[in-house]
Amino acid sequence: MQKRPIQRGRPLGTVTFDSHLAQAFGGAIRARRLAAGIAQETLANLAGIERSHTGKIERGQHMPSLAIIFRLARALDCSPADLIAATEKLAKSRKTRDA
Repeated sequence: MQKRPIQRGRPLGTVTFDSHLAQAFGGAIRARRLAAGIAQETLANLAGIERSHTGKIERGQHMPSLAIIFRLARALDCSPADLIAATEKLAKSRKTRDA
Protein backbone atom coordinates (compact mmCIF):
# COMPACT_ATOMS: atom_id res chain seq x y z
CA MET A 1 0.00 0.00 0.00
CA GLN A 2 1.40 3.32 -1.08
CA LYS A 3 1.13 6.34 1.22
CA ARG A 4 -0.54 9.45 -0.12
CA PRO A 5 1.54 12.61 0.13
CA ILE A 6 0.43 15.13 2.72
CA GLN A 7 -0.97 18.28 1.15
CA ARG A 8 -0.92 21.32 3.36
CA GLY A 9 -3.47 24.11 3.22
CA ARG A 10 -7.05 24.41 2.16
CA PRO A 11 -8.39 22.01 -0.49
CA LEU A 12 -8.82 23.52 -3.94
CA GLY A 13 -12.14 25.25 -4.46
CA THR A 14 -12.97 25.83 -0.79
CA VAL A 15 -13.81 29.30 0.41
CA THR A 16 -13.85 30.56 3.98
CA PHE A 17 -15.09 34.09 3.33
CA ASP A 18 -18.83 34.58 3.82
CA SER A 19 -19.86 38.06 2.71
CA HIS A 20 -23.24 37.85 4.50
CA LEU A 21 -21.55 37.21 7.87
CA ALA A 22 -18.78 39.72 7.17
CA GLN A 23 -21.35 42.46 6.52
CA ALA A 24 -23.31 41.51 9.64
CA PHE A 25 -20.16 41.58 11.77
CA GLY A 26 -19.16 44.93 10.26
CA GLY A 27 -22.60 46.30 11.05
CA ALA A 28 -22.27 45.13 14.66
CA ILE A 29 -18.87 46.82 14.98
CA ARG A 30 -20.13 50.05 13.42
CA ALA A 31 -23.23 50.13 15.67
CA ARG A 32 -21.11 49.64 18.81
CA ARG A 33 -18.59 52.24 17.69
CA LEU A 34 -21.25 54.85 16.94
CA ALA A 35 -23.07 54.10 20.20
CA ALA A 36 -19.79 54.70 22.03
CA GLY A 37 -19.33 57.95 20.12
CA ILE A 38 -15.85 57.20 18.87
CA ALA A 39 -14.33 57.69 15.44
CA GLN A 40 -13.13 54.84 13.28
CA GLU A 41 -9.53 56.00 13.65
CA THR A 42 -9.86 56.06 17.44
CA LEU A 43 -11.25 52.52 17.44
CA ALA A 44 -8.35 51.39 15.27
CA ASN A 45 -5.84 52.98 17.65
CA LEU A 46 -7.50 51.45 20.71
CA ALA A 47 -7.56 48.01 19.06
CA GLY A 48 -4.01 48.32 17.71
CA ILE A 49 -4.95 47.78 14.06
CA GLU A 50 -4.77 49.91 10.93
CA ARG A 51 -7.62 52.37 10.33
CA SER A 52 -8.06 51.12 6.78
CA HIS A 53 -8.42 47.58 8.13
CA THR A 54 -11.13 48.77 10.51
CA GLY A 55 -12.95 50.36 7.59
CA LYS A 56 -12.78 47.14 5.57
CA ILE A 57 -14.17 45.20 8.53
CA GLU A 58 -17.05 47.66 8.98
CA ARG A 59 -17.89 47.54 5.26
CA GLY A 60 -17.87 43.73 5.29
CA GLN A 61 -14.94 43.49 2.91
CA HIS A 62 -12.75 41.62 5.39
CA MET A 63 -13.48 38.93 7.96
CA PRO A 64 -11.23 39.51 10.98
CA SER A 65 -9.31 36.80 12.79
CA LEU A 66 -10.26 35.72 16.29
CA ALA A 67 -7.42 37.81 17.73
CA ILE A 68 -8.73 40.94 15.98
CA ILE A 69 -12.27 40.23 17.23
CA PHE A 70 -10.93 40.14 20.79
CA ARG A 71 -8.99 43.39 20.25
CA LEU A 72 -12.05 45.13 18.83
CA ALA A 73 -14.22 43.90 21.71
CA ARG A 74 -11.70 45.18 24.26
CA ALA A 75 -11.53 48.54 22.47
CA LEU A 76 -15.34 48.78 22.43
CA ASP A 77 -15.52 47.78 26.12
CA CYS A 78 -17.63 44.69 25.49
CA SER A 79 -17.08 40.97 25.28
CA PRO A 80 -16.41 39.10 22.05
CA ALA A 81 -19.59 37.14 22.80
CA ASP A 82 -21.57 40.41 22.69
CA LEU A 83 -20.17 41.16 19.23
CA ILE A 84 -20.97 37.65 17.99
CA ALA A 85 -24.51 37.86 19.40
CA ALA A 86 -25.05 41.21 17.68
CA THR A 87 -23.65 39.72 14.47
CA GLU A 88 -26.02 36.77 14.71
CA LYS A 89 -28.98 39.10 15.25
CA LEU A 90 -28.03 41.27 12.25
CA ALA A 91 -27.40 38.23 10.06
CA LYS A 92 -30.83 36.81 10.89
CA SER A 93 -32.61 40.10 10.27
CA ARG A 94 -30.85 40.60 6.94
CA LYS A 95 -31.59 37.04 5.91
CA THR A 96 -35.31 37.40 6.57
CA ARG A 97 -35.32 40.81 4.86
CA ASP A 98 -33.60 39.39 1.77
CA ALA A 99 -35.93 36.37 1.58
